[in-house]
Amino acid sequence: MPLRILVVSATPAESDVLKNIDGFDLASVVTGVGTVATAWALTRYLNSGQRPDLAINIGIAGSYNTDIPVGEVVVPESDCFADEGIEERSGFLTLAESGLRDPDGFPFRAGRLWADEFPVPAATESLRKVKAITVNTATGSQETIKRLSEKYNPDIETMEGAAFFYVCIREKMPFLALRAVSNLVEPRDRDKWNIPLALHNLKIKLREVLLLIN
Repeated sequence: MPLRILVVSATPAESDVLKNIDGFDLASVVTGVGTVATAWALTRYLNSGQRPDLAINIGIAGSYNTDIPVGEVVVPESDCFADEGIEERSGFLTLAESGLRDPDGFPFRAGRLWADEFPVPAATESLRKVKAITVNTATGSQETIKRLSEKYNPDIETMEGAAFFYVCIREKMPFLALRAVSNLVEPRDRDKWNIPLALHNLKIKLREVLLLIN
C-alpha cells in the first residue's frame, strides 16, 4: 500500500513542483514564509486527523558552502533556530548558551534538531547531506554572513526548516527535507539567483525520492 505523504512548502511556487507528479498518495500544505507560519500550518494539518505516514519539506535555500553549486538539491541532516537568542554587549548567545534552554532537552540534541530520528536512507543516499540553519531575516550582508558562519558553520540557510523539524519531531512524525540551492549566501544580489533552475531540479529529485520510498 502506498505511503500517505504530506509535502510541505512555504510558497505556491515551491508547491508547483508537485504538478504532473502522479502515481503517489500526496497531500500538500503551503504554509507561508517563516517559522511561525510553518509551525502553525503544519500543526493545524496534523491535528485535523489527516496524519500522513511521512512529511517532506521542500523548497529553495541559500548556500554558505561554495562547494554546493546553485541548482543542487541537498538533504538537511540537522537544523537550528539561528537567530533565536539573547544579544549581550559581548555578542550573540543562543538560548542554550544563555541558560534559557537545555541544549539536550527534547526535541534538541546539542542545541540542534536532527533528522536521524526517522531516517529514510535509501531514498536520499545519492544526495548531499548538509547542516542547515533557519533564520527569520534572510541573510544579505557581509556582517551577518560572518557572524552566522562563525557561530554555526552552516551549509545552507532557509526560513522554515527548523520549524518543520521541530513540529515533526515533537509529533513523532517521520520526515525528511529536500532543499534546492537557488543562490549563494552573499551580500544580496537577486540577479545572481536562479530560482527556476532550483525548482526544476527539485521536481526531478523529489520524484526520484518518491519512487524509492514507494
